[in-house]
Amino acid sequence: MPYVALAVALLALACAALALRRTTGVVRIGADSGTALPADVHGLRQEVAALRAEAGDALRHLAVVRYDAFGDMGGHLSWSVAVLDDGGHGVVLTSIHGRSEARTYAKNIASWSCEQQLSPEEEEAIAHARPR
Repeated sequence: MPYVALAVALLALACAALALRRTTGVVRIGADSGTALPADVHGLRQEVAALRAEAGDALRHLAVVRYDAFGDMGGHLSWSVAVLDDGGHGVVLTSIHGRSEARTYAKNIASWSCEQQLSPEEEEAIAHARPR
């Protein structure tokens, strides 16, 4: 019985060596690194880099600030939300709720700033949305 186990182990070792020998398409990453990666890993790294570059334009930084716009109103029904990309381009939406009406505003944000006057709550929303 021990001979059968030894034969199976040697056969598995031989199969592993053959599979390792058949691995083709090795790409060098960096001239001085001395490490080699299979071509499919190199391709995956390129795809990840492309996805990261593409994600920079995505509106992925979001922050909400809730507050009472008027002293006689409670419940933090007014809010400002900043939705921005990595470069600080996007929009700030604000909804101010009063007793008989609600008003909504949208302000364009470019490079983390706005041409229009921002309220303190809108500035706070942009500050919270900005990646650290």
